[in-house]
Order: sequence, then structure tokens, then C-alpha cells
Amino acid sequence: MNTTENGATVELVDRYIAMWNETDGKRRRDLIARTWAEKASYLDPVLSGDGADGIDAMVKAVHEKYPGYRFARTSDVDAHHDRARFTWQLAPDSGPALVKGIDFATLSADGRLQTVTGFFTEVATPAA
Repeated sequence: MNTTENGATVELVDRYIAMWNETDGKRRRDLIARTWAEKASYLDPVLSGDGADGIDAMVKAVHEKYPGYRFARTSDVDAHHDRARFTWQLAPDSGPALVKGIDFATLSADGRLQTVTGFFTEVATPAA
């Protein structure tokens, strides 16, 4: 993979993280359109979404359940061919991460996300 392709993949993944953090519905849908292929899908242990509407509804639900929490990429983007992987966390502005995970993505022919499969690597235990 050459540097230009790798840079484009990093930019794509950073747009994906920005989508998770966008609370304005119109801006989020714009990010989804620029980041995801038309017949895209997302799947993790607790969420799934198909197409732009399904992905938007899924992200909106996360904002409603965890207001004030933000996603951050926590690793470099490892990519080759039409595949990418990276780690992330969901945490409040101050405080420990609620969830940490790793996402595996496939890219469409036009360089947008086709599929993302997420795995949780750490989930915080609520205080007793």
C-alpha cells in the first residue's frame, strides 16, 4: 500500500470516529454519506445498523444513552488492500473509558466503509 492510500484510510477512519461523536443529526448524516458506502453495515456485540438510516439511528441511540461521552481512536490505523483495523475507546470528557474496543473494516471500491465489525476488549464494571 502506498502512502497516499494509507493517508486516505486514516482520514476515512478519523471521519468514522467523528461520525460517532457528531450530535447534530444533519452534520452526522453528511458524515455518514461521505464515510459509508450505500449498502454499508455495522455490527458489534450490542449494536447493528444497515445503510445510512440504520447507522444514523444506531449512533443517535448511543448519544441518547451516553450523553457527554466521546469516542477516540487509540491506535494507528493498520491497513492493507481493502481492509483496516484500529482501536478506540468511549469515555466521558474526564474519567476512565466506559468501553474499549477494536474495529475491523472493509472498504468499498470507491474508498468508503463497506462493513465495520466491532469487538469490545474492555468494558468498565459499574461501581457497587
